[in-house]
Amino acid sequence: MGEIAIRGAEVPFDVRLGETFRWGDEELFDLCSRNPELRIERTAEGKLIVMTPAGWESSHRNLEIALALGAWAKRDGTGVASDSSGFLLPNGAMRSPDAAWVVRSRLAEIPPEAKRRFLPLCPDFVVELRSPSDSLDELQAKMEEYRVNGARLGWLIDPEERRVYVYRPERPVEALDRPGEVSGDPELPGFVLDLAAIWEPV
Repeated sequence: MGEIAIRGAEVPFDVRLGETFRWGDEELFDLCSRNPELRIERTAEGKLIVMTPAGWESSHRNLEIALALGAWAKRDGTGVASDSSGFLLPNGAMRSPDAAWVVRSRLAEIPPEAKRRFLPLCPDFVVELRSPSDSLDELQAKMEEYRVNGARLGWLIDPEERRVYVYRPERPVEALDRPGEVSGDPELPGFVLDLAAIWEPV
């Protein structure tokens, strides 16, 4: 409960704060607000994970994904897209996927003040983009966590291997090798992500 794991260094290390310390939602939001240059998450067990800022290639890839998802969401109109904002999952974890989409009807049930902080739900659709410092095993575990907590569709995009892992509830994970594009149908009808800019950033 009282640990911080620093990710992105050559050798990740933990900072132990004592078993009596608890990262509640308010404390965590305050910490993230004071450190906007860091990407901070909390596991279901209460451990904080701090990731260093993304390099240029990862940042460019993230933007390409967010722009494509945002443009589709505006055309479709049934949901709202976001980039790496925080979500409070039902299991107590706080996660910040690289891109996410939530159905409007679910957002309508959340009070306006709650939308100014971490959103208390699991997105309907999540995207995680693997950066050079990310552990594939850890990202796969995170994708399973999204799926168990209610995500209807998830993509784990691995530019190094040029592979996309597709997650859906109660179905085996689908691994797509070197696809030119990936489709969100039927969960996100009509959304297709062109992967050319992901595999080969400018």
